[in-house]
Amino acid sequence: LVPWATTGSYTATTLGVSNMAFMPFAPMLWLSIIFSIIYSITGIGMAKIKKNKLVAPFVKWVGGKRQLIPEIINNLPNDIKNLKYFEPFIGGGAILFHLQPKSAVINDYNDELINVYLMVKNHLEELIIDLKKHENNSDYFYKIRGIDRTDEFKKLTSIQRASRVIFLNKTCYNGLYRVNSAGEFNTPFGRYKNPNIVNEPTLKAVSKYLNNNDISINCGDYSEILKLADRKSFVYLDPPYHPISESSNFTGYVQGGWNLNDQIRLRDTCDFLNERGIRFLLSNSSSQEIKKIYNDYRIITVKANRAINSNSAKRGDIDEVLIKNYE
Repeated sequence: LVPWATTGSYTATTLGVSNMAFMPFAPMLWLSIIFSIIYSITGIGMAKIKKNKLVAPFVKWVGGKRQLIPEIINNLPNDIKNLKYFEPFIGGGAILFHLQPKSAVINDYNDELINVYLMVKNHLEELIIDLKKHENNSDYFYKIRGIDRTDEFKKLTSIQRASRVIFLNKTCYNGLYRVNSAGEFNTPFGRYKNPNIVNEPTLKAVSKYLNNNDISINCGDYSEILKLADRKSFVYLDPPYHPISESSNFTGYVQGGWNLNDQIRLRDTCDFLNERGIRFLLSNSSSQEIKKIYNDYRIITVKANRAINSNSAKRGDIDEVLIKNYE
């Protein structure tokens, strides 16, 4: 039934507006009324709210997910926008910043990384001022890198610590955050001509996003954070990958690294989520061990280009897996 194509009067109660009778309106006005009612009932607008493209990772992180975003988005629940977002291994935050959920809980065990997120959110102007002090040369790099081997490190303010992490990340070799067994940053100088140490547009956009939405930033064990999740939550897990070979082994983004026992403990946590009816999506390497321990879940193989192998000839497209507990 098209109101403007017929004669006579219509009562607005037909559309749930009021009890007043009214004559047919112009087509565009009718459409406006109809869509307004649909929006008020369902929350569906005439156009999607555009995301801010400047909201993006401000540090490069091992195993970053930018290149896998299409595959990951393809495998998210259809009602993802209605779910509280949990990411207990936040890293560079590529998926968080792509989705830009209104409500999220993010976490990482790396306290230096989480301090950066907190400073970007709460003390951005001071952080930018400190970032502008840095120099892009080898001597200065190793001086800043070596601070965590001295008592001077304990005297740094939270802003100075965050500034140090961003500077080292932007100027070290391959943007690789790596610590040794003593927890000391040990990636060498990258010798880049013009590293973007102070990416103000991105930092400001991320700060605005973190402040304008319900984003809880945490530092601790992932299992504790996931106790906060319920059936109205969605969990994306991007843990340190299990190595597919000795030469590809990299778990040094936190002191101590990860081994198979850690992967099994994470699988047990996923079992716990599954038993509680909480949907999760997990990324990992396509190793036989990972496929074996997640055998009860859906496993999707995807291609990714990784560049952290010490042998440049072995860098390139490799298989990774996405694992989920829903269709």
